[in-house]
Amino acid sequence: MSAIYRADFNLWIQQTAQLLRSHRWHEIDVEHLIAEVEDLGKSERRGITSQLTRLLLHLLKWQYQPQRRSDSWLDSITDARTQIDLALKDSPSLKGYPIEQLEESYQRARRQAVKQTGMLISVFPEECTYSLELILDEDWLPE
Repeated sequence: MSAIYRADFNLWIQQTAQLLRSHRWHEIDVEHLIAEVEDLGKSERRGITSQLTRLLLHLLKWQYQPQRRSDSWLDSITDARTQIDLALKDSPSLKGYPIEQLEESYQRARRQAVKQTGMLISVFPEECTYSLELILDEDWLPE
């Protein structure tokens, strides 16, 4: 099974699922299965962090470039909130993860905002001034 894992990942998934369904435990590529299960958790966390960064970027642009506000920014804000909410509903154990990632995501969003707006980094506060509750509130936008 290890050779299949390296040669054709999708085939490995299909065969592993079939082995699990058939209770053929001794044939399962346990080492790679464990690694893939662990990667699922990392992927969920990365997704939340990515959406939080995107959300913060658009909130910053919304606040500091009011003349450029657009429906696409609003769509991005709404979608990021929705994706975070869905991820947390699927994995309630990650409920505290956004607050853990808030400052790091904010710093990433701040740097991206500088690149996208052409504004000086000093325009954007050094630390996030939005509470997580407001950031995730579907009815809130910074003014």
